[in-house]
Amino acid sequence: MINRITVGVVDAGAAGAMADGLADVLVDCVEGGASVSFMSPMDKQDALEFWRGVAAGVARGERVLLVARDQAERIAGTVQVVVGQPPNQPHRADVSKLLVHRDYRRQGVGRQLMEAVDQIAAEAGKTLLVLDTETGSDAERLYERAGWQRAGVIPDFALKPHGGLCATTFFYKHV
Repeated sequence: MINRITVGVVDAGAAGAMADGLADVLVDCVEGGASVSFMSPMDKQDALEFWRGVAAGVARGERVLLVARDQAERIAGTVQVVVGQPPNQPHRADVSKLLVHRDYRRQGVGRQLMEAVDQIAAEAGKTLLVLDTETGSDAERLYERAGWQRAGVIPDFALKPHGGLCATTFFYKHV
């Protein structure tokens, strides 16, 4: 059975209340090999601290947090739109930490989250989005299918969570 997934914006209070579920998604992604700034083994306390920081950024209006949940309200995935940019870049936002729990992959969750990113960015008056991802990853293919343009690849940009260097591809999209 395919889960029905809903995607919504989460305010700072709800982000704090969801920190445990969000931490589970982050830990799952890192342990599954996703290169998303953390190393394996991923400590749940470190993941909780990360999400507390995200909630604080949401409270300051620096970022928008989107969360995908199934019918039982289990968190399937998440992504952030970093709208707080320097004064010379008010038209731009960064897309950060697209995470989909392995239990929900290949069900359109990432696509739904990225469609919501486009809508949120447009509502915030952003006309240019940028992101980076591990070269050769499933996420890279997702972004290409969603109309993102490849800007370039930097070799040996980051460490994979289980060790070893990986290249990073930078993308942009006009919305």
